[in-house]
Amino acid sequence: MKKIIEIIPNYSEGRDRAVMEAILSPFQREGISLCFLEMDKDYHRSVVTIIGEIDVVVESMVESAKIASNKIDLNVQRGEHPRMGAVDVIPILPIKNATEEECKETAIKLAKLISEKAKIPVYLYNQSATREERKLLPNIRRGEFEGLKQKMKDRNWFPDFGDPVPHPQAGAVAIGLRKPLIAYNVDLDTPDKTIAKIIARKIRFSSGGLPFVQAKAAFLKEVNHVQVTMNLTNYYETSLLQVFLSVCEEAKKLKAKVISSEIIGLIPKDALLLSLPELKGKETTLEELALVASKVFLLRDFSKKKILDYYTDKLLGE
Repeated sequence: MKKIIEIIPNYSEGRDRAVMEAILSPFQREGISLCFLEMDKDYHRSVVTIIGEIDVVVESMVESAKIASNKIDLNVQRGEHPRMGAVDVIPILPIKNATEEECKETAIKLAKLISEKAKIPVYLYNQSATREERKLLPNIRRGEFEGLKQKMKDRNWFPDFGDPVPHPQAGAVAIGLRKPLIAYNVDLDTPDKTIAKIIARKIRFSSGGLPFVQAKAAFLKEVNHVQVTMNLTNYYETSLLQVFLSVCEEAKKLKAKVISSEIIGLIPKDALLLSLPELKGKETTLEELALVASKVFLLRDFSKKKILDYYTDKLLGE
């Protein structure tokens, strides 16, 4: 029985495809599926979705981290997205025949190997965190790469694995089991970042907004407009549709308009179905689901290949 997990490594490189192809070369093997690579020039970040058998995923991720530590230099890397590592974060999720406990064990194994073989210090975060203040990634990442050296002088911020000294160009990495989330960005028809900041403040839970929503603003230089960039950490309680409509409503109040949106990485099929009541109880193919979702949420670059179930079905031969 194959134990299938998903990892979603975030790399601090979003502009050089040749570099990312080299970094991802260890994932080109049997027993693993490199599902999706999402590169963003403005964020200078790539989000990669990988599913596969536990041992194969771990071995491949260690090799990828070693290559990234040589290919990415955070002393010169700059982008819209905060970062503390060349491989900034590696979330781990159970997919099929694997339990959360096994994923916690996998996080520890992966952390140990990366610290030993790539010489990158590792923090365990989210459901794998060893301390309460390390559950939230922003707490660990605060100060970013530039502040890591000073931060690690504090015993409270010694890494869980590796020496309390950042890798000279690859920084540190956070690894941990987490619940499925949706990384979702909504584009506005304005270059005014203040508008996106106001909307983000209105809808994020920490400011009194929607439960299970994290949000901030970003300016996309390449297309000269802003976006509200979000993580939806429990799409069963706060759906994609609720978030989309809320951003539209807040934008309208500020004389701005939502022009498109995007899913970063992959989205589970059930997350879309929960937000599309018109499909409830209907037999729907992934192609049809992607088409309806694209129209409702003004999604760009979206197809069945952005739906997680497309890859799990293929890997398991279903």
